[in-house]
Amino acid sequence: MSDPINNQVATELSENGQTQATQTPSFADIYHSSINDREQFWAEQAKRIYWHKEPEQILDDSNLPFAKWFVGGETNLCYNCVDRHLPDRAEQDAFIWLSSEINQELIETFPTVADAFSNLGNNVEFYTDYTKRRLTYNDLYKEVNYFADVLQRHGVGEGDRVIIYMPMILEAAYAMLACARIGAIHSVVFGGFAAHNLAIRMDDAEAKMVITVDAGLRGGKVINYKNLVNQGVEQATAKPEHVLVVDRGILPFAAQAIDIDYATERRISCEANAIVEPVWLESNTPSYLLYTSGTTGTPKGVQRDTGGHAVALTTSMDYIYNGKAGETFWAISDIGWAVGHSYTIYAPLLAGMTSVMYEGLPHRPNPGIWWRIVEANKVNILFTAPTGVRMLKKQDETWMTRYDVSSLKSFFLAGEPLDQSTADWLKKHLGVPILDHYWQTESGWPILSNTPKFDDKPHKQGSPGYPMYGYDAHVINEKTGERCAAGEKGLLAITAPLPPGCLTTVWRNDERFISSYFSLADGNEYSTSDYAVTDEDGCFYILGRTDDVINVAGHRIGTQEIEEAISTHPEMAECAVVGIHDELKGELPIAFCVLRDHTQVATTENRFRLEQQIIGAVVKSLGGIARPAAVYFPQSVPKTRSGKILRRAIRALAENKPTGDMSTLDNPAAIDAIKQSMKDY
Repeated sequence: MSDPINNQVATELSENGQTQATQTPSFADIYHSSINDREQFWAEQAKRIYWHKEPEQILDDSNLPFAKWFVGGETNLCYNCVDRHLPDRAEQDAFIWLSSEINQELIETFPTVADAFSNLGNNVEFYTDYTKRRLTYNDLYKEVNYFADVLQRHGVGEGDRVIIYMPMILEAAYAMLACARIGAIHSVVFGGFAAHNLAIRMDDAEAKMVITVDAGLRGGKVINYKNLVNQGVEQATAKPEHVLVVDRGILPFAAQAIDIDYATERRISCEANAIVEPVWLESNTPSYLLYTSGTTGTPKGVQRDTGGHAVALTTSMDYIYNGKAGETFWAISDIGWAVGHSYTIYAPLLAGMTSVMYEGLPHRPNPGIWWRIVEANKVNILFTAPTGVRMLKKQDETWMTRYDVSSLKSFFLAGEPLDQSTADWLKKHLGVPILDHYWQTESGWPILSNTPKFDDKPHKQGSPGYPMYGYDAHVINEKTGERCAAGEKGLLAITAPLPPGCLTTVWRNDERFISSYFSLADGNEYSTSDYAVTDEDGCFYILGRTDDVINVAGHRIGTQEIEEAISTHPEMAECAVVGIHDELKGELPIAFCVLRDHTQVATTENRFRLEQQIIGAVVKSLGGIARPAAVYFPQSVPKTRSGKILRRAIRALAENKPTGDMSTLDNPAAIDAIKQSMKDY
């Protein structure tokens, strides 16, 4: 076996045999090396993880667009996340779990919740506004082994698929890591999906087991996970053999014949002090599936490999996030999304960091909860979506100054473009770099970013940055396939091979992988389905999804560009722009604007004044062709539970059409808010 690699600054032996730090290369040098000498570059990065068997070939690109990385190498994701760190950081926190949904008041009302915690092990601290559990790397090692033992005793093994349908709790992390340990392929399904969506994923993955909970909490509202799973199993054609249930003591349920109680099974494993040896997997063995929306309505199972995934994420924690072993990283995202996979569970652990795992909302129990958590746990790097921040912008700004957030080094945002006003607001209050960056479920780690570790590339607010190492990214003309000049709009594309850590195919559907992502030009370009433009310094600017681009009298306009212009208005909390059908011009943009103070539109006079100011800002920024045909002022806009605005639903409402599947909707009242705003117009 090769020795584990400690991810620190590069060293070399001096003449007297002592190690000394080598000069850190510029990012430009790193990037050019990753594109022009891929195999050498990634061979060096592969030293960051533990290999049970060294790779025989760094890259097999003989069958593009299907690329294989670190061919013949054998490793294990769980071993690299957990076991590898035990000699040096066994007593360091691996996870800090916090829930603002469960507090002292709830425990007093539902004592069964406290009982459930005791059944699941680990010390729990109850406060007036949140609950906390700390888990060292040694604790995590034990819990993951217990969970892996439970899985094996119930017939789950290498290659089997396991659906995980859980809220943000530590047992969800155990489940993911335990699957990785025994070579099972996990597929986390976002807890907000309805039973039908869950059944579709069970069928496509042919899951052998589903892991769930009795219930979750969101904004104080109980979500009946177990009932949704029961319905999903009933609707599924490929039914799981078992449903493993983590009983949180929130909602009583009637056990089904295929149910297994996790607390009971864990006790058996704990009493036996179960140790499950990691299964060493060839680098290109699938590690997990994550389903993402497709244009056909059938979800695509994004398939991630094992070795490339581990190498890419470990490298990103150093080169992109400038994270150091022992520091604390907080990605505020659900594990049902790619961010939760990559940067709540895997990457921080791979890098020997402490990861914060949060169950709760940005403004509950008060708008200062994020900053209290940062202070109490000395968070060094923060990562979330702009939507959560915009929600806080609507609150009393004094919440931003009540806590000491000096531990923060940087604040990354992704998931949707970061508007200038939100970035400025954060920078004003936090005083740290506010860094937009861009990536996808498919990529698994950032495609475009700014890098605080390096200072040789300019950081421009409004841009998610420049291509990261390994991504031969550029803007192309979608019709000709030719590369666009600076300032010329086109489609953001990446020349194959995709770097390690990206999707390797669509689960059991290579043809869909090609048709969905590599149908451009000669089939050698990965399409992100996002329009972009570059400037003279090579910074990229995302203009919106291809289906968020509207055609006004032959002019293609990105709705994100209009939203950016509207967001400059000081009264704006957030906005959504959609295109509606127009007989004369094809499409017309209309804007739905959520104000920081909705009473500003209490009178017709004020509403008209704000409308004209907003239209004026758009015309000034983009010209008359982008002028919104209407401006509405709802009190909220419909969003998914991950915080993304459901623009397709808004467009359907504006055109008086069915909204379609709304199973991911987080705020049902927003639908009525949209309708009411159009009535008020």
